[in-house]
Amino acid sequence: MDKLTLTAIPAFTDNYIWLLTDAAGSAVLVDPGDAAPAQQVLEMQKLNLTAILLTHHHPDHMGGAAELAGRHACPVFGPEREAREVVTVPVRQGMAADIPGMALRFLVLDIPGHTAGHIAFEGCGILFSGDTMFSAGCGRPFEGTHAELYGSLMKLAALPDDPRICCGHEYTLANLRFAAAVDPDNQAIRRYAAECEVRRARGEATLPSTLALERQVNPFLRCETAAVRDAASRHAGRDMKDAVDVFTVIREWKDGFK
Repeated sequence: MDKLTLTAIPAFTDNYIWLLTDAAGSAVLVDPGDAAPAQQVLEMQKLNLTAILLTHHHPDHMGGAAELAGRHACPVFGPEREAREVVTVPVRQGMAADIPGMALRFLVLDIPGHTAGHIAFEGCGILFSGDTMFSAGCGRPFEGTHAELYGSLMKLAALPDDPRICCGHEYTLANLRFAAAVDPDNQAIRRYAAECEVRRARGEATLPSTLALERQVNPFLRCETAAVRDAASRHAGRDMKDAVDVFTVIREWKDGFK
């Protein structure tokens, strides 16, 4: 396999469009909510766009897909249950996205909760997690239940340590502030926050992360630990029933956290 280059293209206020390129100049875009910045990079680097991957139907993730696909005559892989007007290759759990011309394969994972049909793409040492898992955080359950979203996060957390986590937004520092409020004695959170402060001061992305790191710093992956369970109990003023109960309490806590 040719050497792959992974790039985060900023879009809107805090979105990232992910670009994966090989040495021959072929490229894949993931969640291009805005066509303009993606097209600019493709032109500047003289890249051949061979496919687009979509994780879910929200406009800030798919808004530029139709324009880019039409311009470059490439397929759009996306969730079978969503974005039917844009997706040309619908995929679901157990299927794969085989990228034409690049000999790349991404396995598809159903991860509902944020949206009803949200999917992730995993392969090439990368996990494109959309808005389900962020670094040190997770999305809101807009179209699913807290239990569904927690189950999806546990599915991602069960993957090997090494995939680079490429999520949809630059939320890391805000997420780490909440993580520190939930788990103030967690030194990994403090170290990671200091590293991310330096990166952002240099104008760099905090992403990608790794699952190994997220298991240490992401409170939404640590609902079975005593520290997170006890914090949820104190916040709710009652004992927690199980990990889903803990997750529900801290996810709702995060909604109003400043």
